Amino acid sequence: MSEEKRTYRFMISGGGTGGHIYPAISIAQALKATLANVEILFVGAEGRMEMKKVPEAGFKIEGLWISGIQRKITVDNLSLPFKVIASIRKSFRLIREFNPDVVIGVGGYASGPLLYAATRRKIPTLIQEQNSYAGLTNKWLSKRVDKICVAYDGLEKYFPKDKLVLTGNPVRLDIQQENRDAAFGYFNLDPNKKTILALGGSLGARTINQSILKHLDALKSNDVQVVWQTGGFYHQNIVEQLDRDDYPGIRIHDFIREMQYAYNVADLVISRAGALSIAELMIMGKATILVPSPNVAEDHQTLNAKALVKKEAAVMVKDAEAENELIPTALKTLQDEAKLASLKTQIGALAKPKAAYDIANEVIKMAV
Repeated sequence: MSEEKRTYRFMISGGGTGGHIYPAISIAQALKATLANVEILFVGAEGRMEMKKVPEAGFKIEGLWISGIQRKITVDNLSLPFKVIASIRKSFRLIREFNPDVVIGVGGYASGPLLYAATRRKIPTLIQEQNSYAGLTNKWLSKRVDKICVAYDGLEKYFPKDKLVLTGNPVRLDIQQENRDAAFGYFNLDPNKKTILALGGSLGARTINQSILKHLDALKSNDVQVVWQTGGFYHQNIVEQLDRDDYPGIRIHDFIREMQYAYNVADLVISRAGALSIAELMIMGKATILVPSPNVAEDHQTLNAKALVKKEAAVMVKDAEAENELIPTALKTLQDEAKLASLKTQIGALAKPKAAYDIANEVIKMAV
């Protein structure tokens, strides 16, 4: 069969959070855009968000009965060995039926069983690590897989150096559209005023929300506009606390779907330090204050943030200090045009805009 006629077959596994799902979808889209004939099957964890998001993006997905280890004794922990065995068995069956050229893991519960089964079957395997600190599943898989794509320097302390390829993190293409006039119109904001974009992820960030609530008067007196993604969990409570007539420059959203507009209006972004958020901020070249979440495995968001601070590409405010320090730091940064410009330049220099295609090319080389 000629290379032009050949159909390439890839399995992609991972999920649990948008930080795993969106990079996986970006890689799949890059594979489809690069190859004439390709079939892709996702494998996720039953009941997790990938089971909805992946079909919405136009790809097929199979679910495994798998979950993570809980920190306290629960029924889920007691059933974990049975879930692992069941998931590995199903992974072997899916691999046998789909017959992939390469199996790709992006982290998350489902990656472990599928990648384990693929390595046992001697199928070429690649994992992608989004953070500056290696996740437990990826560390465990690293000795077995053939290639590891990473987003940060220095991960040879976690992974075999000869397998590493520095590609960056894949980012959704839709956020990269530039249209400032449409963006300010969308949020009904004044393009001549400084604007902060505050993000806490889809669920929201209590610390960031409390920090803004505490300093609303300071934001108003400095004539600063705010596009504020509160997260669904906190949204109603914040709406009830805030009289919008008193703060006409505040735009409150539980979740922002038109992220390209949100980035377009922002002079400064306040964000958690998840890998996907940072990759988007790099691509958009946004001056940023990072408030790492303390409630993540191995405190990896702090490590992500410190990697940028070390390169003078972001400012970091600790979660424990944010309520008092975050907004004063943001206002001080907004008033320092040289600092703003430097932050934009430094974070933009770290961007890897072709990350999804670079990873896809590594996958294709393994399949040929």
